Amino acid sequence: MNTGLRFLATTSFAALALAANAAAEPKFNRVASFPVNSNLAADEDQKTVTSAEIIAVSEDGMMLVYSDSPAKRVGFVDITDAANPKPAGSLKLEGEPTSVYAVGGNVLVALNTSKSKIETSGQLLTVAFKDKAVIGTCDLGGQPDSVAVAPDGSFAAVAIENERDEELNDGELPQAPAGYVALVDLKDGLADCATLRKVEMTGLATVSGEDPEPEYVDINGNGEVAVTLQENNHIAIIDGKTGKVTSHFSAGSVNLQNVDSKSDGAISFTSEKKDVPREPDTIQWIGNDRLLVANEGDYKGGSRGFTIFNTKGEVLHESGLDFEHRIAQVGHYPEKRSRAKGVEPEGAEVKAFGDTSYLFVMSERSSVIGVYKDTGKEPQFSQLLPSGLSPEGIIAIPSRNLIAVSNEVDLIEDGGVRSHVTLYSLADAKAAYPTIMSGKDDKGMPIGWGALSGLTADPEKLGILYAVSDSVYAGRPAIFTIDATQTPAMITSVLPITRSGAAAQLLDLEGVVADGKGGFWLASEGRSDTMVPHGILHVTDKGEIDKAIGLPEALAMNEKRFGFEGITAIGSGDEMNLWMAVQREWGDDEKGKVKLVSYNPKSKEWGGVHYPLDNPTEGAWMGLSEITLYGDHVYIIERDNQIGAAAVTKKIYKVSVSDLKPGKLGEVLPVVKKELVRDLLPDLKMSGGYVLDKVEGFAIDKDGMGYAVTDNDGVDDSNGETLFWSTGTMQ
Repeated sequence: MNTGLRFLATTSFAALALAANAAAEPKFNRVASFPVNSNLAADEDQKTVTSAEIIAVSEDGMMLVYSDSPAKRVGFVDITDAANPKPAGSLKLEGEPTSVYAVGGNVLVALNTSKSKIETSGQLLTVAFKDKAVIGTCDLGGQPDSVAVAPDGSFAAVAIENERDEELNDGELPQAPAGYVALVDLKDGLADCATLRKVEMTGLATVSGEDPEPEYVDINGNGEVAVTLQENNHIAIIDGKTGKVTSHFSAGSVNLQNVDSKSDGAISFTSEKKDVPREPDTIQWIGNDRLLVANEGDYKGGSRGFTIFNTKGEVLHESGLDFEHRIAQVGHYPEKRSRAKGVEPEGAEVKAFGDTSYLFVMSERSSVIGVYKDTGKEPQFSQLLPSGLSPEGIIAIPSRNLIAVSNEVDLIEDGGVRSHVTLYSLADAKAAYPTIMSGKDDKGMPIGWGALSGLTADPEKLGILYAVSDSVYAGRPAIFTIDATQTPAMITSVLPITRSGAAAQLLDLEGVVADGKGGFWLASEGRSDTMVPHGILHVTDKGEIDKAIGLPEALAMNEKRFGFEGITAIGSGDEMNLWMAVQREWGDDEKGKVKLVSYNPKSKEWGGVHYPLDNPTEGAWMGLSEITLYGDHVYIIERDNQIGAAAVTKKIYKVSVSDLKPGKLGEVLPVVKKELVRDLLPDLKMSGGYVLDKVEGFAIDKDGMGYAVTDNDGVDDSNGETLFWSTGTMQ
């Protein structure tokens, strides 16, 4: 390995962002990701589903606490060293915690103890940070959702949602019992149950006013409580001292143009939606006279943005599709949610860091945090931050220049990523994310992209690469042009792949190599149960398929789902051979050996060799993700299918071209020797996030500069994060 490679890769990632830069505008960058399952006790099943939903921080800023509804507990995280958070244990509860809010040396916990959606009940617990013990319990009389504390610590407000049953009558309102807001005085951070009073919310909204469903509460410096009635598409303001509703108004609706409204495997911002109700989730005061709401649209809506209101209900700013389009440009657009809710903004936070007030808006489905500066008028976009899977809660810690985000989804039952708490630091530094993004098309719309599964370099232009996306975007298969000389790397154009002028169907593109004449050879991974054939394709410089090559019988008779995952070309003219990496063992392969398959387009001859895999850890599998030629070697990505802390093998190996002497398919194949070039785990850890599982693209340009990219699965059971970086000059 070239010892200079590590430095080049490091400067391509978070180290760049963490280096001091006096001229740079302060930016937030992720510094750590804490897996919530780390708080499981040693004697607990380590595969227990855990979650981090709403999050709070101790008065000194050193301890986080989060609600974990599935495990019926609250968890604690020691962030004394923010870059190395440590498990600090948990407190088991007799119910499902829905929200937490720190006050003094305590934390208030809203606890759902309901027997059903009809028989609702709940409690407000006071828990001591120091002892991690319940020191007070108040009966709330209904199912709580959100809790907030007045800035002076004098009282708390709890949104009693009494949420609807989404399985009953298709979730239609009304559904008794009605929700309300509970107010309770605090004494030294302890809830005084005797002062608890109920503020009715019925009769306010025009949408099912008899069944209000309070979602989120926040309190300003004047002691005014703002509350969203999400399904009712309404906002109310309560005097926290008297319990009187002083104003209320409809959240209104938006008209959306240039929206992707179809879940069809293609990102296309060409539709419009009219009169879409905002249906806000989180609400946050901006000072004492403005309100920021994140418009999740959980009931009938799907407005996809955020809004700033004054206390009279007048719209001061509407984000429209700006937030969603920015998310699409960084590859986080959840195409499968297009028809309904798009990026689904849900959580929000408003806090000043020094002289700058920041607005943070989180997209639940895209796993992105939008950071904006409050100007008093139109917010100024600053950056997008990647989070864990499905961010739910956020807390700013200005005293330490930190923000912490709780991410609720845990996919351990599917062998996927665990729930995480992610930490970010504000510093005079460059933004580390995104590492790759797209520009806009000729109509001014974002170039939608994701699931980058194959990569190749332009034969002549330094730093110009081409990528394909896999079957997630089968509705619009395409080749993307990437300018890697920019930071972040920029997707500058997209070439649709067509058959007879129409978008080509039944493709799962996993490999691409330039043919040197403006066209490309592509490898498509087949899957018989979805009628997608394994094969090789050639497309012209216009993207039209002019050759489609199926597998020979000797190969096809042993096919399995995990097929060609990369393609490269060795030689030229009649002597040119295509080489494809098969991801995993097929029916005729010895365990631990996979095929590298060759095909000569001129002679139509097939052949192959066996490649020896590393041994996987228990419960994992090992496979190949890419093959690319440079000099006298082919470079191969070998990886396990593990993610996060379970990931062990993400490596680049090389095989000498002279060793690629194909044997006859169906017979005993020669076994090649491999040489380790680079362990990619250190690279993947430098982003401050959990280790991504799918390193699927690798290319080397004509001067030997290597580039790697991860596949984000099209934001399906994925946080949508794509990492793109240089591995330095290859030798």
